[in-house]
Amino acid sequence: MGAIRALYFAGEYAYFIEVEGATVPIGTAVHEKALQVCESLSFREWSGYYAASVYETHHEHEYNAIRNAAAMIDVSPLFKYRISGRDATKFVNRVITRDIHRVAVGQVIYCCWCDEQGKVIDDGTISRLGENIYRWTAADPSMRWFQQNALGLDLTIEDISGQLAALAIQGPTSGRLLTQVSDADIPNLKYFRFTHGRIAGVEVDISRTGYTGDLGYEIWIPWNDAPKVWDALMEEGRQFDLHPAGMLALDVARIEAGLILIEVDYFSCKKALIEAQKYSPHEIGLGRQVDLRKEHFIGRDALEEENRRSPKRLLTGLDINWDDVERLYDAIGLAPQLPSTASRVAVPIYRGGFQIGKATSTTWSPSLKKMIALASITREHAAPGTELQMELTVEAVRHKVRATTMELPFFNPPRKMATPLV
Repeated sequence: MGAIRALYFAGEYAYFIEVEGATVPIGTAVHEKALQVCESLSFREWSGYYAASVYETHHEHEYNAIRNAAAMIDVSPLFKYRISGRDATKFVNRVITRDIHRVAVGQVIYCCWCDEQGKVIDDGTISRLGENIYRWTAADPSMRWFQQNALGLDLTIEDISGQLAALAIQGPTSGRLLTQVSDADIPNLKYFRFTHGRIAGVEVDISRTGYTGDLGYEIWIPWNDAPKVWDALMEEGRQFDLHPAGMLALDVARIEAGLILIEVDYFSCKKALIEAQKYSPHEIGLGRQVDLRKEHFIGRDALEEENRRSPKRLLTGLDINWDDVERLYDAIGLAPQLPSTASRVAVPIYRGGFQIGKATSTTWSPSLKKMIALASITREHAAPGTELQMELTVEAVRHKVRATTMELPFFNPPRKMATPLV
């Protein structure tokens, strides 16, 4: 493969870089717009696209926008598929663990799909656009798995990832912003439903969904028209204190909301190297997404067997004892120091001197004013209120601090589901 030339922006200057024998990310539909307001120039790769990590030098203002005003997050790198045809509903029901027959046109569901051993391949959302038309989002590419399980069925599977951009508008003022900027009936849009409308003359779908655990929406836009929608939202959003937000702020918000992240809180069974890296839906907090009453679906027999014997481990929240953290720093003459970003590094969890699990995502919660974590714990130690110990490294020395198990989510404001909006 020859050298790849990429354009790199720094301030008012632009530079070409060459990468021998490698691929580089490309911009999303609104990358140039995001670049204009990204003071940090801090981007990361997400499914082959550039995604802003943080727009300012710190993500504090962006997080505060999610929880106290409105934030705009470019989620276009999600994989997106359109499933249509006479057997589309039959296919969807064959693949996912939920019963699609219980889902009405205009409704969105969150779901997961498994292999024959009942281990999770991926999780995402499915919007029922019509009786036999669906829009499916996924974190990882899923076309091959879909095609393998569509053999013999009359349907069409289209990868529309590069045709459809997506902007998430999240936070307490997001509903009022979209009410003003669009012609859609936003005040009466129910949780996990979608509607149609126009923004800046562009036909869009607007779903009441998101990855922050707060009041929020996702706007689905034809790729080439996305910059117009971005501009309209930024212009109208000034009076609602709208801020573009990156992945660092989103990470804190999703942990507070108890929302899992693939390859961090669990591994796709397609990428797992050992059995311990494979998770069933029950083990990652998605047990309610499994409907054993419906007809056969992939992984049903294995999940029915697990349901009889109970899963070996569970996803739980951890409330980390701040007094213990302070004492460790005080003992060496330092003020408590917290990581400036959420941690995605697995940390051992103990009880009675034995390791019984691991914390997978850890953060300081600005809203809750405490240190929290998502953790995978053996079932017998995961009951809410159980006192455990979590490993904490201070000045390169490993210690243990107390941590109490909690039900998820940590943060769940009533405004998230309130209809009509107040």
